[in-house]
Amino acid sequence: MTTKVTLREKPISKGRKSLYLDFYPPIPHHKTGEPTRREFLGLYIYDKPKTPFDKEHNLETRKIGSSIRQKRENQLNKPEIYSQYEKEQLKIKELGEQCFIEYFTKLTKKRKASNHDNWVSALKHLENFTTGSVKFKDLNVTFFEEFKEHLLTTQSMRSEKMKLSQNSAASYFNKVKAALKQAFKDGVLPIDLNSKITPIKEEETVREFLTIEEVNKLVKMPFEIPVLKDAMLFSALTGLRFSDIQRMTWDELEFIKDFGFFIKYRHKKTKNVEMLPIPEQAYQLTKGKSNPNEMPQNDLVFIGLKYSSHNNDKIRNWLLRAGITKKITFHNFRHTYASLQLLGGTDIYTVSKMLGHRSLKTTQIYAKVVDKSKRQATGKIVLDL
Repeated sequence: MTTKVTLREKPISKGRKSLYLDFYPPIPHHKTGEPTRREFLGLYIYDKPKTPFDKEHNLETRKIGSSIRQKRENQLNKPEIYSQYEKEQLKIKELGEQCFIEYFTKLTKKRKASNHDNWVSALKHLENFTTGSVKFKDLNVTFFEEFKEHLLTTQSMRSEKMKLSQNSAASYFNKVKAALKQAFKDGVLPIDLNSKITPIKEEETVREFLTIEEVNKLVKMPFEIPVLKDAMLFSALTGLRFSDIQRMTWDELEFIKDFGFFIKYRHKKTKNVEMLPIPEQAYQLTKGKSNPNEMPQNDLVFIGLKYSSHNNDKIRNWLLRAGITKKITFHNFRHTYASLQLLGGTDIYTVSKMLGHRSLKTTQIYAKVVDKSKRQATGKIVLDL
């Protein structure tokens, strides 16, 4: 059946009309595949032209609209007049008109938890750099090299007095590269632009951790929020993140005779299901009965556990009372677990698995810290020669 394509006008705001194509019968939408009768062209004319310039604008815009209408009608009803190459070029041209910011926004909405926050921040910096819009056809290596420079020199959105850190810039730029990789997979980008763009190199960060002597000092030192203290020590004994500890319920804990206590849970970050063995001391911190099966299975283990940046001041004072001057937050207790395991001789592959890391590269950061600690320990033995 022949598809009739008509150029129509729809009144919109500010005394303008938007040009669109009307298809009869409906055709499949190029994105959703659902039947549609409309295709807006992004072309506007004045409803009541007041000047010669307005009239000229309307005349030229209608000519462009008519040309597009004719091409679309040919494409739908006379596909044989186009070669395969011409069809591919038409498709590339159509995809190139799509907005990369809109595409990035859709990907951002699919992300969850802390990863979502990072994508949101990357999106904000991308919007600032592009003033909110950039077409796929305008993306190239030069564009992203300039965006890279923008991230490395711009101010942090948290404080106008602070420059965006290099590691934050690297993280946000990686989100943009991930979007380009996905766009190539989706067929929106005709070339793998991501592979042509080098990432921002991250600065090596210091993973501060506590020694076993320092942890034992904190065990004996009272803390004004007992449930938070128990959770921090639990993290030091298991390597779990705050988010995993906070949402942990009794049905995730299990005792197996001759094997001990286990946590069966899904990592909030990686979504991997794990059976993590934990020491009996860690279970004691839950204040549960001898067998976790005897506890209300759907109840939270650490009831009332909350944490915010405000608690960092309380943690800092707690450490100072124990004679510890290191800058420590809740997450550093996870670092402590990893570092003490490696210092104790546990192989890096096992530690990586226990931490739920997807890549061994992430765990190797702790190995560097441990190597430094070993070198410092070696230097403490000095002979009077």
